[in-house]
Amino acid sequence: MMARLRHPALLAALLLLPIAANAQQRPQQPAAKPPATKPAEQAPAEPAAPPYEPQLLQLSEIMGSLAYLRTLCGGREAQDWRTRMTALIEAEGRTPQRRDRLTAAFNRGFKAYSLTHRSCTEASQEASSRLATEGEALSRALAGRYGG
Repeated sequence: MMARLRHPALLAALLLLPIAANAQQRPQQPAAKPPATKPAEQAPAEPAAPPYEPQLLQLSEIMGSLAYLRTLCGGREAQDWRTRMTALIEAEGRTPQRRDRLTAAFNRGFKAYSLTHRSCTEASQEASSRLATEGEALSRALAGRYGG
């Protein structure tokens, strides 16, 4: 049985349509350790991830990379990527663990380019263009295969 995206149209729109964004960046807070619990008090097991989980995480990482690169190069839609990621998390983050994985992938993509690109260069612009093309193709493939 093939799993379906919760909101396939939203996923396709994430990379294809411009969205108004919140320009404020929030610093990352260190994660607090959860209090120790007894085995009987532990949260129920997380449901199995859908078959498209790896592609969704890859898309999240691409969106994080684009959030950094488009901001660095002053792109018109630079801040849209955070809003798009928020929409993706709201649509697909059914459990706290899944929301955390999606957020971590976005942050990984953002950080990866922030370590090597300090100013907008031709290489930054080329990477941004390549990532946008890759993200668009991935979102279309996900919507086509799992979106119904």
